[in-house]
Amino acid sequence: MMKAPVSHLGAICFAIAGFTFWVLCDSTMKLAGRSQLPTHEIVAFLGIFIAFFLWLYSLTRSEVRELWPKRPARLIVRALLDVINYFCVVIALRHISLTLFYILVFMSPMLVVILGRFFLHERMDWRKSAAILTGFLGVVIAVDPFRSVGTNDLIGYAACVICATSFSVGVVWSRVISRTERGESVTFFSGVVTACIGLAAMLGSRVPLNGRLVGILALMGLLCGLGNICVFIALKHAAAATVSQYHYTQLLSGAVISYVLFREQPTRSMLAGAVLIVASGMYIAVRAARADRARAPVHS
Repeated sequence: MMKAPVSHLGAICFAIAGFTFWVLCDSTMKLAGRSQLPTHEIVAFLGIFIAFFLWLYSLTRSEVRELWPKRPARLIVRALLDVINYFCVVIALRHISLTLFYILVFMSPMLVVILGRFFLHERMDWRKSAAILTGFLGVVIAVDPFRSVGTNDLIGYAACVICATSFSVGVVWSRVISRTERGESVTFFSGVVTACIGLAAMLGSRVPLNGRLVGILALMGLLCGLGNICVFIALKHAAAATVSQYHYTQLLSGAVISYVLFREQPTRSMLAGAVLIVASGMYIAVRAARADRARAPVHS
């Protein structure tokens, strides 16, 4: 029995659902970060549950054998970048609001363009350069460096910068490894490596878990896995540039969830900076989508 293809609108719905699941995952990660659990223990269980739920998903599709990557050695760098990213996300969410976190990590589309220019020799004209400068101006406005900044803020900002950088390098490297590897395999392998590194760190120190924390950690991994699966489906039925345009829905869903769960309200400077960052990122995404359509073969 053949599976019905997903429509373009359906792919967009899967993309929005995936990005929303990721916001919910970050929210549960913030909840876990409010406990006494050390960062490496949270990251360890994130890796464990990501790998487990992706294995379960592949089992239901009879694709377990395809889950292991064809060339694992090439994925080690990508997995290590994910580990750095996960550690920095936990640290950042312990020191800044969820809304500001999303505003700052949306530096990544701009960083991807810059890294693509130097490492993949992709073209970057003055329009892209202007969009990047606009986006970075938005970051400065959102952070509002003229107000009083405490140590916690600086730690959160630094973690966000490292998070965005590691994520962006991972995206650029994924363009290379995606030629031979499935998205599910990349994420599964990353989850396994993350779990191994986190568990190794737990040999030095760990905090006993109770039922509530186990539930939060399991939910965190489930939401991350669901987000990955939805985005995988979206990318199979729509261009990457099209899917990436809906990444910015995380700013809205993140702000709503941040207020509902943590009573965190965005400041005017955050909102003003977010407008510039989204405008910059959307311009880059739209130009990428046009470039993809221009490169697509014409069928008679």
